[in-house]
Amino acid sequence: MKLIKIFKVIRRLIIERSSVDRRIEFLRKQGVQIGERCIIETMDFSTEPYLVEIGDDVAIAGGTVFITHDAGINCFRDEFPDDDVFGKIKIGNKVFIGSNCTLLPNTTIGNNTIIGAGSTLRGTYPNNVVIAGNPAKVITNIRVQRLLYKQNPGRLATYKMTDQEKKPYVIAHFRKLR
Repeated sequence: MKLIKIFKVIRRLIIERSSVDRRIEFLRKQGVQIGERCIIETMDFSTEPYLVEIGDDVAIAGGTVFITHDAGINCFRDEFPDDDVFGKIKIGNKVFIGSNCTLLPNTTIGNNTIIGAGSTLRGTYPNNVVIAGNPAKVITNIRVQRLLYKQNPGRLATYKMTDQEKKPYVIAHFRKLR
């Protein structure tokens, strides 16, 4: 039995360091519903990954944690001796989730949404917003964020570049800004 647990830990470590496609394939086998064209940089999908649904064109940064159960019920074991509490997590289309976020049970995130790094989310969030904080709150409309990106002096056309191509381009750009 211990050998099986060790094998599972090693397998997970290998998959964590694998390609995005391999991570997504593994997560789908665990029961996570994942749409098309997603980038997932976390493997922390709770003990009930089958309660997580992710739309199309979603990017999830590393360190993000999905929690699909509420172990707080343990404080009431005398009243609920055999019960556990669970909740689904649903993420819409075209969502970006920053580094080190925590998504709690019974959370729904609308389409076209940006979530700031380190945010803790629980509840229902609308479409077309920027969310941040702990607890997370809507801080602005997505149109305002688009305007901020348009005006940002650090916005560079590097999305399709390799790291090797990007590095001298970015360095040169920021030398000009001095």
